[in-house]
Amino acid sequence: MPVADRVAERAGGGLTVGTRAESGMTAIDAVLERFGLLHPRKIDLSLDRVQRLLADLGSPHLRLPPVVHVAGTNGKGSTVAFMRAALEAADKRVHVYTSPHLVRFNERIRLAGELVDDERLGDALARCEAVNAGRSISVFEITTAAAFVLFSQTPADYLLLEVGLGGRYDATNVIERPAATVITPVSIDHTEFLGPTIEKIAYEKAGVLRRGTPAIVAEQDERALRVIEREALKLGALRRFAGRDFFIRSEHGRLAYEDAEGLVDLPTPRLAGRHQFGNAATAVATLRAIEPGISNRALERGLTEVEWPARLQRLRGGPLVALAPPQAEVWLDGAHNEAGGRALAEAIADLEDHAPRPLALICGTLASKDTAGFLRHFKGLAQEALAVPIVGEHAARPAEEVAAIAQSVGLQAAACDSVASALRFLAARDWPTPPRILIAGSLYLAGTVLEANDDAPR
Repeated sequence: MPVADRVAERAGGGLTVGTRAESGMTAIDAVLERFGLLHPRKIDLSLDRVQRLLADLGSPHLRLPPVVHVAGTNGKGSTVAFMRAALEAADKRVHVYTSPHLVRFNERIRLAGELVDDERLGDALARCEAVNAGRSISVFEITTAAAFVLFSQTPADYLLLEVGLGGRYDATNVIERPAATVITPVSIDHTEFLGPTIEKIAYEKAGVLRRGTPAIVAEQDERALRVIEREALKLGALRRFAGRDFFIRSEHGRLAYEDAEGLVDLPTPRLAGRHQFGNAATAVATLRAIEPGISNRALERGLTEVEWPARLQRLRGGPLVALAPPQAEVWLDGAHNEAGGRALAEAIADLEDHAPRPLALICGTLASKDTAGFLRHFKGLAQEALAVPIVGEHAARPAEEVAAIAQSVGLQAAACDSVASALRFLAARDWPTPPRILIAGSLYLAGTVLEANDDAPR
């Protein structure tokens, strides 16, 4: 099955163009590929290039609705998704900026509730290309400028703005007066750009904090927490820390959220996994900071109506799922680092406790990721791991290498040439109980799976 072009900027890196569909590249793909040619030869984390382009565009970042700026290593997208669902349930118009996309670049930009259409996106990208006039700039910087142009042109009540990489020198960090800043759990990732220690990474994430602005901070590793609190105190941010200023606990199949304003009884989130309780709590704390009158009904709907693809998503049909063993469960998740692997394994263990099934893991990863750290959490949980390549991603680990790493951490593993062949391999086996199949290891892998399964985000 041909995979349509996917053009994605890997965090801190250049442009990657996936394999092309027979129909060729779209106009948007073509301009994004041209942007890749402008990428600085040497990566220097700086705001200079994006600030220069924004000034030349007439400073669209100064004409935005109130901004909630979200940094962190894990849980950013889920936290944003909870906030969007709740604000929309409260009849608010909400812009959203997230990355990376899964299948189409348009997924990164949501204008007042709708994904940006090709015409508007193409016009904004073309304007930025013309104004930039061939000067050196990264793909994320110029596309972020295009997003700000679009957000400034469409009225909305809020913009939920997700950091691309780090925080301090991320292209989104040109917002001087956000309505709130959020830091989701910080862990080790992107060490080549953010530093080798969790303290250094936390320092970069804390770069989004602002004086006098509510700073909502999720539960953290103690080392990260010390750094974030130090920076928040130094800046005079209005601190709201999980486990100190707001709390969430599970009670009788519900969630009890509590802060200085009182206790709220909430349903368990639609997004699966215990880690989503913390993301939901961070979202609720942020909403109560920026929208004090938000109703409990809107918060309930935010948790139960939220949609966020490839985050422990059950695939219930489609061409790929049809290849799996009869009555198998097929789950998809974009977790790709050690902390994400731990949270994902805990969620799968909870599923196992509730409804036991043998677990088969289908995994593909990028070479820059801690594959051993990710896979280690599945020892004793997965019966076997089938390693697969990530189609069109030149920086992906070969399947044979992923399989060898899986074996080194104690998993029975083998390499397959695609997700489809891995599913066929599992279908050819005799299963006393239909298996639970988890496809994970990379958001890029998740995107190819959704596309091949005719299940792309809309």
